[in-house]
Amino acid sequence: MNKDVSIFNFSINRIISGNQSVIDQARIRLLYYGFFIVFIAVGGLLTSVYLQHQNFLTITAAVVFVTIIFLFKYLTYRPEWKKISHALLILTALFNISNTYVVMQNVDIITVQVILLAILFSFYMLGQGWGLFYSLAYLVPILVFLVLEYNGNYSIEFRPEKIDQATIIISLFSNFIIIIFIHSHFYNAFFNTINQLKETAQEHIELNLKLGDAIKKAEKSSQVKSEFLSNISHEIRTPLNAVIGMSNLMLMSSPRPDQKEDLSVLKFSANNLLSIVNDVLDFNKIESGHLVFEKVRFNLVDLMQNVCGGQIIKAEDKGVVFDLLVDPLLTNKVLIGDPTRINQIIYNLVSNATKFTSQGKISVKALVNEDRHNYLTVNFIVKDTGIGIEPANLISIFEPFTQEATSYTRQHGGTGLGLAIVKKLLELLGSHLQVSSTVGVGSEFAFVMEFPVSTETVVDTTKKRLISQKNDGSDALRILIAEDNPVNVLLMKKLLAKWNIVPAIAENGERAIEILQYGNFDIILMDLQMPIMDGFEAAAEIRKLADPKKSAIPIIALTASALTDIREQVFGAGMNDCVLKPFKPEELMEKINNQVLAVS
Repeated sequence: MNKDVSIFNFSINRIISGNQSVIDQARIRLLYYGFFIVFIAVGGLLTSVYLQHQNFLTITAAVVFVTIIFLFKYLTYRPEWKKISHALLILTALFNISNTYVVMQNVDIITVQVILLAILFSFYMLGQGWGLFYSLAYLVPILVFLVLEYNGNYSIEFRPEKIDQATIIISLFSNFIIIIFIHSHFYNAFFNTINQLKETAQEHIELNLKLGDAIKKAEKSSQVKSEFLSNISHEIRTPLNAVIGMSNLMLMSSPRPDQKEDLSVLKFSANNLLSIVNDVLDFNKIESGHLVFEKVRFNLVDLMQNVCGGQIIKAEDKGVVFDLLVDPLLTNKVLIGDPTRINQIIYNLVSNATKFTSQGKISVKALVNEDRHNYLTVNFIVKDTGIGIEPANLISIFEPFTQEATSYTRQHGGTGLGLAIVKKLLELLGSHLQVSSTVGVGSEFAFVMEFPVSTETVVDTTKKRLISQKNDGSDALRILIAEDNPVNVLLMKKLLAKWNIVPAIAENGERAIEILQYGNFDIILMDLQMPIMDGFEAAAEIRKLADPKKSAIPIIALTASALTDIREQVFGAGMNDCVLKPFKPEELMEKINNQVLAVS
């Protein structure tokens, strides 16, 4: 309905709108056109009774005539069809009762027609509830009158009026016309509604089919994208493994100062490329819902020191004070969670603070908020005196591939995924990142996490040393490497040589099984993608060997794959651990040491 309808409006088009249902529009049209029929019918009755000098009926007909005009005008100004329907039914009920009890003192065919008309009108216009109410309101008084008349108990002093045949004909004809009009009008409305529902249902079926096809295409596209990212990641990580690995080896070989600087730049650039690849893959895992969190034991103090170690050096090189504070209560606590993801969250926040702070101070804190023996609540705070963030950008910085300004991207680099990943990871872990920032003053990022506490005590990692580090080489580890890439083989040989280890090399999984059957080894480093027999098949076959010592040998998977379920596949094949290429030498050393010590 148009709210600007004038009180002088008489057009039905101005009081009907597309927002109304088909039935409601039919109700308004019924009232609008029905008023014309009623207007003519009541006008004819008024003329007839007036000419017969029936004063009471003339007054009654005149009141009804004026009321019809008023209700019609109200309808064209404010089409409140419910109120108008109630008014009509109440008016007609009063007219029918007065006609039966006073004017005619009889129940004639006109009275019966009015009752039928009222029942029909009330159900169509107001629904079942009001239809039943008005049906009883019309029927009960008439039934009471009939009972009183039957028993001869009804008598009043008013002399009943008589109407001639012409008045009866006009009344009957008018009632029939109105009843036929109501039936015809609502039949058409219901028929249109059913057709509309059929069309809508058909449209829904077609839309569901299209939606199903779109979902299949989207799922296929997502799968293709994930597979592409995984494959391209593998292809990028494989040469990066050689670049970073060789850089580490050359840095471990006491290079000249000028060579050390060049190697550091090379390693830094390779690590930056690796970080970009990791960010894109991690964001893809989060968006696709394939990210699975580990629940392993770790020490938060070691984690914070490892994360901040490299950033402290970067900050000090820029003349920025770096302050790391870890609550002493965490020193001897072994927590349960996903240290990789927590490391990623802290690293992104600390890395951003170091990147965007050129002077002043960076403060990183991990403080215990609550110690409930089995659970610890830790408050993490990363605060800097950097460039700050504009208030209008506090939301957009968490959008993927977004940084506060293009100039910062050019100056400091990055994909713009860091904070988006942090926000998503924290949400998945049930936490929330709080940010406060002032341009030119600095920023503060904080979040709270709850960790289950293990009953284990922290092991002094300084006591964990590879047996092979003894200079005499008498206790050197016996390592079998299954790897088909010659560059990676060369890298592993050089790296293990630093630890006084001479490995045996197998160019595929089948050859690795043969060598294992004829030799004794402490551990196997297994590449996953190899010709003839891949790492998964080889590991499964090794676990089936008859010799229990050989079948139980620790196997660490070495892979550049970034599939979301790679760890599940690795453990499902019977391997003990997994190291992603490119890896840090100390990370590989720790993994090897842990597995060897576990079986010794």
